[in-house]
Amino acid sequence: MRHDVDVVVAGGGPVGLMLACELALAGVPVAVLERLTEVDTTIKAGSINTPAAEAFYRRGMLPALAEVQRTAFGKFDSFVRERRDTGASPVRQPARFAGHFAGIMLRGDLLDSSDPDFDAPGPAAEVGLVAQADLERLLQVRTTELGVDLRRGTTLTGFAAGADGVHVHTSDGSLRAGWLVGCDGGRSTVRRLAGFPFPGTAPEITGRQALVELTGAEALGTGWNWTGTGTYAHGPLPGRLLTVEFDGPPADRESPVTAEELEASLRRVSGVPDVRIHKVLTATRFTDNARQVPDYRSGRVLLAGDAAHVHAPFGGQGLNLGIGDALNLGWKLAATVRGWAPEGLLDTYTAERHPLGAWVLDWTRAQVALMRPESHARALRGVLAELAGTTAATAFFAKKISGVQQRYDLPGNHPLTGRSAPDLEFSDGTRLADRLRDGQGLLLDLTGDGGVLRRATGYGSRIRLLRADCPGRPGLAGLLVRPDGCTAWAADSPGGPDTGDALTAALRRWFGTPDDLGLPDRPRAAPAARPSRAARSGRHAPAHAPIGARRTPAGAPAALASDHDPQPA
Repeated sequence: MRHDVDVVVAGGGPVGLMLACELALAGVPVAVLERLTEVDTTIKAGSINTPAAEAFYRRGMLPALAEVQRTAFGKFDSFVRERRDTGASPVRQPARFAGHFAGIMLRGDLLDSSDPDFDAPGPAAEVGLVAQADLERLLQVRTTELGVDLRRGTTLTGFAAGADGVHVHTSDGSLRAGWLVGCDGGRSTVRRLAGFPFPGTAPEITGRQALVELTGAEALGTGWNWTGTGTYAHGPLPGRLLTVEFDGPPADRESPVTAEELEASLRRVSGVPDVRIHKVLTATRFTDNARQVPDYRSGRVLLAGDAAHVHAPFGGQGLNLGIGDALNLGWKLAATVRGWAPEGLLDTYTAERHPLGAWVLDWTRAQVALMRPESHARALRGVLAELAGTTAATAFFAKKISGVQQRYDLPGNHPLTGRSAPDLEFSDGTRLADRLRDGQGLLLDLTGDGGVLRRATGYGSRIRLLRADCPGRPGLAGLLVRPDGCTAWAADSPGGPDTGDALTAALRRWFGTPDDLGLPDRPRAAPAARPSRAARSGRHAPAHAPIGARRTPAGAPAALASDHDPQPA
């Protein structure tokens, strides 16, 4: 099949835009189909976790994200002043915000600031308060800079996938592509038409989240509040509300959320009869529907983000998980399109991301169980709240929520292998993230004699070779960093683990055969479609210790713990 474009991405939210940017960065022509004509301003996730922040940092976007965060802090200050001026109860806030679990706040002052897990991300660890709509705006600007073909107001209506490509039908006509990626949300059209199975657990809650104009708010508690009829959150922005009722999924998921509906839910859950909602600025419904496709790929069709997994929104996990999917898939699909991908590279997308998605589903299921308005859950919340007040438990939850311990199960014994590469500071004042902006792999030689780099000849533009000095890590000999920022190989000096042949194996596993051994680094036909995961015997997703959520910097408002990423019922 002759292709009009190499990849079509269905869905122009943050996940689809991030994937398109990664593909374009690698020189792959991509078209994004988005039914909305403008950036979606519906209230959704209010923050990003450390792995997501690292991803944007490595692409040069951290200053723009930091500016968005400064604006968020300003809005929180307005909320605090509003409470004070009306004589309402003060905003509850620990000395340092470290996250929450089912609304149980963590005390950041109990964390050890010298813990290397929190220090490794560098400046990225200090940025987290970025709302989903703001992130989408920034990514849209980046798509323009990279020349992505973003087609707003265009809806995918169908497709026919074959062994050599996908014929995509849209509301504006048809186009032929090598690959189709569904980033079109929890009710994904791509997932449905491709026939991906979507097993999981049924919803038991109806949640509502909104920004409103209201009166009588001084009688409401701030942050998270549990009652005999459900859970509600108030703040950290003026007029920001969230309610959770355990009455099953909403009967009508499509109609707009009205002021009357929000007011009735808030009164039921809070028990405050005089609160009045006069205007809805933005609102959405969500549930705890928890489902995941067994394989993120079916031939020439792939899924990412909510199209591949949905779950309860508590903690804003969905946005972070989707950004991680896009980052992991982008360079692997680009390598496949360009013809240098080693055998099985695209299969590692599901193998690495599926276990992390499954963990997030269980992490959010556990929170829903704790939030139930019944005596057993109430007793368990009390026990967990007491436990969360200890130093060890705070570190456990904070590392889970921040994502700093996220790790893929890769070959090798070095403690850095499979983890996000530490943001090393070099003697010239630059940092590792500065060397990852072009989306290439990076082989870093810290030995001083160039011995590490000599093993990577013939890889051309696939890998950037860097010889540097890192005074802060004198025992580290070198790192091989994948385009997604994951450490594929690391070695200590002298004579540490994973030296010599282990580097050669890692280079070939992730970057293929060197040019000087007969494989040119140029575009070629993509491999034939392979059978579904279920049909392939002997392959399984490796076990690892997936972690995911967010870390918010010191001094962040505690009430921001209630920001969410709503998913469909």
